[in-house]
Amino acid sequence: RVLFRSKQWYQRRVRGEIKPKREKVAKLEKNFTISKRELDRITTECASLSAELEDLSRKFEEAMAEKQQLQDEAELMSKRLDAAQKLISGLSSEKGRWSTDLESLKKRRTCLLGDCMAGSAFLCYVGAFSFEFREDLLKNSWEKDLRERNIPMSEPFKLEGVLTNDVEISQWTSEGLPPDELSVQNGILTTQGSRFPLCIDPQQQALTWITKREEKNNLKVCTFNDGDFLKQLELAIKYGFPFLFKDVDEYIDPVIDNVLERNIKGTGQRQYIVLGDKEVDYDPNFRLYLDTKLANPKYSPGVFGKSMVINYTVTLKGLEDQLLSVIVKYERPELEEQREKLIQETFQNKQKLKDLEDTLLRELANSTGNMLDNTELISTLEDTKTKAAEVTEKLKLSVKTGVDIERARDGYRMAANRGAVLFFVLSDMSVINPMYQYSLMAFLEVFNISLRRSLPDSLLNKRLRNIIDTLTQNIYTYACTGLFEIHKLLFSFQMTIKILQARNELRNEELDFFVKGNISLEKSARRKPNTWMPDQGWEDLVKFGEVITNLGDVPGMVEKDGGRWKAWAELDDPEAKPVPGGLEDKMGDFQKLCLLKCFRVDRVYRGVTNYVTSQMGEKYVTPPVVTFEAILEQSSPISPVVFILSPGSDPASDLMKLADRTGFGGNRLKFLAMGQGQEKAALQLLDTAITRGQWLMLQNCHLLVNWLIDLEKALEKIQKPHPEFRLWLTTEPTPRFPVGILQRSFKVVTEPPNGLKLNLRQTFVKIPSQSLQDCSHKAYPELVFVLAFFHAVVQERRKYGKIGWNIPYDFNESDFRVCMELLKTYLDKSMEIDGKIPWSSLKYLIGEVMYGGRAIDNFDRRIINTYMDEYMGDFIFDSFQPFFFYKDKEVAYNIPKESTRDKFLEYIENLPLANTPCVFGLHSNAEIGYFTNAAKDMCSYMIELQPQTSSSEGGISREQYIEKVANDIEEKLPVLFELDRIRKQLGEISPTAVVLLQELERFNALIFKMKMSVVTLKRALAGEVGMSAELDEIAKALFNGQIPASWRRLAPDTLKSLGNWIAHFERRFAQYSEWIDKGEPAVMWLSGLHIPESYLTALVQATCRKNGWPLDKSTLYTTVTQHKTAADVREKLHSGCYVEGLYLEGGSWDTEASCLRRSKPKVLVEELPILKVIPIEAHRLKLQNTFRTPVYTTSERRNAMGVGLVFEADLSTKEHNSHWVLQGAALMLNAD
Repeated sequence: RVLFRSKQWYQRRVRGEIKPKREKVAKLEKNFTISKRELDRITTECASLSAELEDLSRKFEEAMAEKQQLQDEAELMSKRLDAAQKLISGLSSEKGRWSTDLESLKKRRTCLLGDCMAGSAFLCYVGAFSFEFREDLLKNSWEKDLRERNIPMSEPFKLEGVLTNDVEISQWTSEGLPPDELSVQNGILTTQGSRFPLCIDPQQQALTWITKREEKNNLKVCTFNDGDFLKQLELAIKYGFPFLFKDVDEYIDPVIDNVLERNIKGTGQRQYIVLGDKEVDYDPNFRLYLDTKLANPKYSPGVFGKSMVINYTVTLKGLEDQLLSVIVKYERPELEEQREKLIQETFQNKQKLKDLEDTLLRELANSTGNMLDNTELISTLEDTKTKAAEVTEKLKLSVKTGVDIERARDGYRMAANRGAVLFFVLSDMSVINPMYQYSLMAFLEVFNISLRRSLPDSLLNKRLRNIIDTLTQNIYTYACTGLFEIHKLLFSFQMTIKILQARNELRNEELDFFVKGNISLEKSARRKPNTWMPDQGWEDLVKFGEVITNLGDVPGMVEKDGGRWKAWAELDDPEAKPVPGGLEDKMGDFQKLCLLKCFRVDRVYRGVTNYVTSQMGEKYVTPPVVTFEAILEQSSPISPVVFILSPGSDPASDLMKLADRTGFGGNRLKFLAMGQGQEKAALQLLDTAITRGQWLMLQNCHLLVNWLIDLEKALEKIQKPHPEFRLWLTTEPTPRFPVGILQRSFKVVTEPPNGLKLNLRQTFVKIPSQSLQDCSHKAYPELVFVLAFFHAVVQERRKYGKIGWNIPYDFNESDFRVCMELLKTYLDKSMEIDGKIPWSSLKYLIGEVMYGGRAIDNFDRRIINTYMDEYMGDFIFDSFQPFFFYKDKEVAYNIPKESTRDKFLEYIENLPLANTPCVFGLHSNAEIGYFTNAAKDMCSYMIELQPQTSSSEGGISREQYIEKVANDIEEKLPVLFELDRIRKQLGEISPTAVVLLQELERFNALIFKMKMSVVTLKRALAGEVGMSAELDEIAKALFNGQIPASWRRLAPDTLKSLGNWIAHFERRFAQYSEWIDKGEPAVMWLSGLHIPESYLTALVQATCRKNGWPLDKSTLYTTVTQHKTAADVREKLHSGCYVEGLYLEGGSWDTEASCLRRSKPKVLVEELPILKVIPIEAHRLKLQNTFRTPVYTTSERRNAMGVGLVFEADLSTKEHNSHWVLQGAALMLNAD
């Protein structure tokens, strides 16, 4: 039952619960099957749709990608279109210029060969030459030759276009290099040369430019005198710094040869150079510069080979531009400021334009891929275009502004030109004396002072005239302060000539004639029509007619109307009187000066004075009086005052008086006489003076010339000296004095007063009043006056040259003061004994010891002793026959009666300012001789001052003229004497035959030298051999009509011009030939012998041998014969000889009375009749009424070395010997 019930419950439950569930399950399974079938269908459909969707999505993505690509391409094309438009627009502005540049480059490429050849030659060869010579070489030689050879070359050829560019030139200008063409060339040579530059830089322009240019590169500056220059150079080489040697002289230390020659060693990483004994690493950035202040240094060929010698000497045009800037800066500062700003802006703009162009070209060149995609390039192009347009407009505006500025500045150019002319006149004076050195800086100081002191004016022309007048006067004053008296008129004349040449108012041919005269070797075919004209004067007159043609045939006028011309020539002042023949109104002032030289050389000096006065004004022939107060005013703490001493001058006492007047006496003024061992003391005193504001005078600096380099370095180191410090230096003229000190100093020439009156005044002004009363002897004041007069006389004789003293002696104030003390001492002693004046002792001490002690020539000492005899003795106090030093109708020089200093000065003030040479015992002709020599000296100086590159007469070049003269000389040279044949021909050799053989040997040496010289010179002129220094000197001498020094050394002493010397040379040959062929001449022409004294010695020797006399006790006896010429002599002397060709100076010969007589007026030298010279035993020679007359080779007489005296002749006289001693009577073998 339980089971039944359980079964029933189960069945009910199955029927009630399970069956429905089974039905539901079946239904659900049916539904599941249906749903599964549907799901499979839907899944299949979804898979189909998904595949379709994927396909569509892919297609969509592809479409979108294509769309994006097209959009990107569209944007890119758009951008490229914009870039293309920008490129086209941007480069279109460059197209024209680049097209032009391209065409230009194509043409330049074809001309590259010729341009490079000319440029290379320029870099290699022309650096040392002047601008004019460079231009001649480039244009007339190289360029012409290249074109003749059909080598393509730019037309026109410009160095700047080949070796540099406008931007670089603008940069140099902004760094301080002048913009003139010479400076640009020098800039090219300095920066582009393959060798290190050595700059010839007297105006220090290269030094200024290089210093400013290399300053940013850590430039090192040294001199060869610096102790550490090698260490500094080593550091510069190692680290690649620029290095500058300044103040280089003609000696360059060989220790830097390896550096100059760039002897760089080593390979790979390390390069080194041997400096001394060390190997120094070499940096390729290292640059070496050398700079010298010397205007014309003489470097060896080795220096030229190792370095690039560059001539930086400023040109007239270049200096004119610089001075124009100075004037405009003062007159119109805003204009000059605008110009300087414009120069700087122009450089910056050109640099910017070049940088922009370089950047653009670099971007174009370096661009990769499609250029239109380079946004940086496009941006650069746009920026470049904008800036380039601005810069181009600025440059166009600057050009226009520059033209306007230059037009305004050119209004002042006339004053700048005058300044440039004056500077070159000033700087050229160093040719005359090496102490006349002037720097451009010193000149600019005077220039600026002149601008400030010249009177202002609203009208430009008047203002310019005021500037020019003030500047010219100030330069004249400044120059005269530092010039010797004999050179002051030369300076005025040179200044006048250069000013007139700058205005084209003076022909070079006329100036050339004036300074040289007729230098032709051939004498004129026209014979001299009279006897009153000198031979050279007639030759000059013929030349005058050829050079100056607007006056007609002047020599013909003299031939036709000789009387009137003679009367004019013999006037006391022909330069001030009308010229005969109606020429006065036709000729200019300079032409009259040239004509005057033909007739009266002695009046040329005065004629030059009148000429300068007429052209410039009287103030330019009246040198200013220099006071020590003015010197102090112009001095400064950094500029020493250099006193250039002349014989008889001593500025020390005047400086002491100035110091007392200005409060610098006592310990504030220090003196040191320079000499060996004083170097350290001098530098210590200098340091003390600089810091304490003292005055320091270093005396006789010429005794320590080498030490002056140390002084120069000490002066350069002065930074902030005490404002009251002053350095005073005294020195005699010496060529070794450092140029640096001279250029930075204020030079003052101190000379004793000119004239007897001024000399006496200066002497007594310095004598204290009480000193004349210090001696107990009453004659002391009068003897002091006699001594002062004697002192003035011996100083004033120097003025007259060799007729005054054979050697110019340095008689000075110290001589006078010591002799004054001697007078006082001996007169005081005489009062203790008997009161008599010890004349013998005084004359010996004064004449032989003090003044005579300076005289090293016996004939000069004879003059001093004669003055002692004339001025000292009891006769000066003779009341019956009053004593006069000199007396004529116009003036009397005697001893004042009242013997006080004030009375002496009062007497001196009443004396005439000028005195005749007769006061000194000389003839009035001595004045003519003085002016003649002064004119000759002036002309010789003028020859040195003239440029040596101009064309010569006849329109031919200098080289052609020299070659013509060389050919003429070569034609006149004889063959050498055959000494061996002549020796055999002479047979027994007598003493005179020995002299002949010696003479011929010397003459052969001269012929050989002349022959070799002219042949080699012609080859050098043709370029076949190098032009050595000796050949250059010979060429210069031939061009100037002078005897070359190398010939002069092998010939007898002479003062002749080349033409007259050649005639003298031919006459010597004729005498030697006659001597060889016909035996010893009856009348010997001593001037034709090289050593004439040897012939006279041989005469004595031959006579002593013949007569058995002792040679040391024999001498020569001379007497003047009645024979006028050698033709008058019929037979030869058995013993001795006749001598012709002697000339008497300081007297004349009275043929009738056979004795000396006073010189004829205006006749300086006259030929002596034939002189008989006879050897004689000295003890047999008893002479009375004769004057022992020295016989010299030339009018230069005897020099300090004793050279020039040949023998002494005895001439009869009726005058006392003292007359001829003071007249300076002497014989010469040669007339000048």
